[in-house]
Amino acid sequence: MVIPEIGINHEGSLEVAKLMVDAAHRAGAKLIKHQTHIVDDEMSHAAKSVIPGNSDVSIYEIMKRCALSEEDEKELKRYTESLGMLFLSTPFSRAAAERLERFGVQAYKIGSGELNNYPLVEYVAQFHKPMIVSTGMNDIKSIAKAVNILEKHGVAYALMHTTNLYPTRPEWVRLGAMQEMMREFPDTPIGLSDHTLNNNACIAAMALGACLVERHFTDKMERTGPDIVCSMDEQRLRELVAAADEIPLMLNGEKKAIREEKVTEDFAFASVVTIEPVKAGEPFTRENLWVKRPGVGGILAEEYESILGRRAACDIERDIQLQYSMIKAE
Repeated sequence: MVIPEIGINHEGSLEVAKLMVDAAHRAGAKLIKHQTHIVDDEMSHAAKSVIPGNSDVSIYEIMKRCALSEEDEKELKRYTESLGMLFLSTPFSRAAAERLERFGVQAYKIGSGELNNYPLVEYVAQFHKPMIVSTGMNDIKSIAKAVNILEKHGVAYALMHTTNLYPTRPEWVRLGAMQEMMREFPDTPIGLSDHTLNNNACIAAMALGACLVERHFTDKMERTGPDIVCSMDEQRLRELVAAADEIPLMLNGEKKAIREEKVTEDFAFASVVTIEPVKAGEPFTRENLWVKRPGVGGILAEEYESILGRRAACDIERDIQLQYSMIKAE
């Protein structure tokens, strides 16, 4: 599953949000993820003095500016679903969860900052709908507490490894942490919510078995906003969707030739061939015997060393694929 997160990239504009949905749809996405902010239920006034690392204004001001009204967000959900896509959103407060429940959403996303907000996790879990839970800034012990809540309520869930830095440097991605989560929660779908500058981390995660990947999304990189820098545009999303289709087909398997390789084996392998005429009774040596393509019609090159020193059973011309019948019995 590829999750393009519009989040707050629309900067509070329903019109822009719809343009982003259109772009995600053109790129082949099956869903979009939004963020539901009801600021006064989400934050105390103390948030007015907290400035995120990727901004120069307070988190309160950012969310106040970017939050959609209930009417606009409901329209965004309707518009998304009219294109045959799933509308998914992250509630950042109890009121936000109640709004989404009124909308009749099919599933919920829990952000990394809310993972250890166990009262909110419990509140959303009681709706008994699937939940995708990001785990950035938390360790296995904190994740396990949230998992216990989800399992208590019997909801289907997936977990996503995340590094909450915007943007995230490659050395901060830590796909080993994602693999640690796979070991700790072996029966749970595990994925990556990524904030780097390109698709590499998501593609690498899929190659390691991630079941879902998420990146911020915008219709064009020229837009302004704190998350644009670590967002993908329509073309990058198209490429990520294509990777998600192909990479699972590449996984697993065992180290041996597959049936379809036979056509290549025939010309790519080599067989034992005379490079000089050999008389009956004469020994095969490195001077009169070597290996050449193709690999069909003669003795495979892997047998070359075992033939050296043995004698010809008949006269053999130069450039002849050796047959076992041409080798004198010992």
